[in-house]
Amino acid sequence: MADAAAPAYLHRGNVAVVIPALNEALRIREVVRDALAHCDHVIVVDDGSDDGTADCIADLGATVLRHPRRLGKGAALRSGFAQAQRIGAQAVATMDGDGQHGGADIPRLVAAANRNPGAVIIGARLRKRANQPVYRRIGNDFGDWGIGLGCGFRIIDSQSGQRLYPHAVYTLDDIPGEGFVFEAQMLLSAVRRAGAGVVAVPIETRYASADAPMQFRKSHFRLFRDLWNITSHVVKQVLGYGDLMGAYRGTRARPPVIDDPDGEFNAMPTNTEVERAG
Repeated sequence: MADAAAPAYLHRGNVAVVIPALNEALRIREVVRDALAHCDHVIVVDDGSDDGTADCIADLGATVLRHPRRLGKGAALRSGFAQAQRIGAQAVATMDGDGQHGGADIPRLVAAANRNPGAVIIGARLRKRANQPVYRRIGNDFGDWGIGLGCGFRIIDSQSGQRLYPHAVYTLDDIPGEGFVFEAQMLLSAVRRAGAGVVAVPIETRYASADAPMQFRKSHFRLFRDLWNITSHVVKQVLGYGDLMGAYRGTRARPPVIDDPDGEFNAMPTNTEVERAG
C-alpha cells in the first residue's frame, strides 16, 4: 500500500501555473499560451493593470483574477495561490508575465520536483548568464548570500520568479512580506516552517538588450530599493534566530543543490562547491 503521506506525483493536470501581471500587454498573450501548452491550469492575477492586460488573454481559457488597484507582487501571488488551492492543485509553478520565463521550462521544473519530493524548485538563470547585466548579477549574488544565510544553506538565483512550490509550501498561511520581499520570505518559510529543501534547475537567462531577439518591458524590480527591502527583512529574521556566526559557518558548509541530469553545470561558474540532486 502506498504511503498516504507521500507527495503526489506531479504532472500537467495537477500543477497550476500562477502568473502575476502588472501592465503586461506586450507579452502576456504569448506567455499564457506558452504556459497552457504545458499545464492545464493557468491562473493570471492582473494586479491593477491599466493597459488592457486582461483583455489580451480573455479568449485563451486561463483563469483571470483582477485586483481593482495595484497591490504588489506578494498580494498577486497570494491570490493565485488561494485559487490554486481552491482547484486542488498539488503544486504551483510561478512565472512572470513579461516573457522572460519560458513555458517550456515548466516540465523540467515538474520533473525535478518529482525527483526531489517536497522541495522548492527554482528556475536558476544559469544558461547564457553572460547576457545578464553585471549590476543585476552582483545584486542577485548578494541576495543569494543573504537568503541562503536565512535558510541555512546556499541557494542559486534566489531572485528568480520562475519556481515550483509543493503543496505543503504554497498553502502555508500568514506569510509576511509584500512586493518582492514575499518571494524571499516564501523560501525562508518553506525551509523553516515546512522543512523543505531548495533545488535549482538551470534555465536560460533572457534580458532586454539592443540585439536581443525579443523585447521586454522595463523590469518592475528596482535593484537597490527592492534588494534593500529584501535584505533588511531577511537580516532581521536571521538576527532573531541567534548565533549569527554559527549560522554563517553552517550555511557555507552546505553547498547549493542543482538538479542537472545532463551534467551541463557540474562545474558552476563560481568558486563554490555544488551538490548534485537526485
